[in-house]
Amino acid sequence: MTLKRFVIEMGMGVDQHGQDPTVAAARAVRNAIAHNALPGIWEVAGLAHPNEMIVEVQIGVPYPDQVRAEEVLAILPFGQKTLTAVEGGMIVQGRAIPELADKNDEMLMAVAAVTVWVETESGSALM
Repeated sequence: MTLKRFVIEMGMGVDQHGQDPTVAAARAVRNAIAHNALPGIWEVAGLAHPNEMIVEVQIGVPYPDQVRAEEVLAILPFGQKTLTAVEGGMIVQGRAIPELADKNDEMLMAVAAVTVWVETESGSALM
C-alpha cells in the first residue's frame, strides 16, 4: 500500500484578543476546511468511511509550543489526525482592551496547511 495526497487545503486565522496561539491555529484550520466537500474520498479513492483518511495539519504560528493540539484537531470532523506546529505566522501590534482580558497589544496570526492522504494499492490509478 502507498500513501498519496488527495488534497491540500490552506487557511489563515487570527486571535485579536486573548493572545492564544491555539485560538489562532484553530481558526486557521477552520478557514482551511470551511468551503470544501470531499466526495472523491468515496468516488475516486474508494474509501468506505472518512475516518480512513489520514489528515496531516501543519501550523505556522507565534509561540507554537503553546498550541494545544487536541483542541485544534477537534475542528476536523473525520480522519486519522496529526498536528505539527512550527514558529511562523505573524504578530501584529493591536490594542489591548482590558474588558477582553488582553494580556498585551499582540494579535496572533496563524497559517495552516491541511493535507488529506489516502492509502492506495501501489498500482492504483489515483494520482
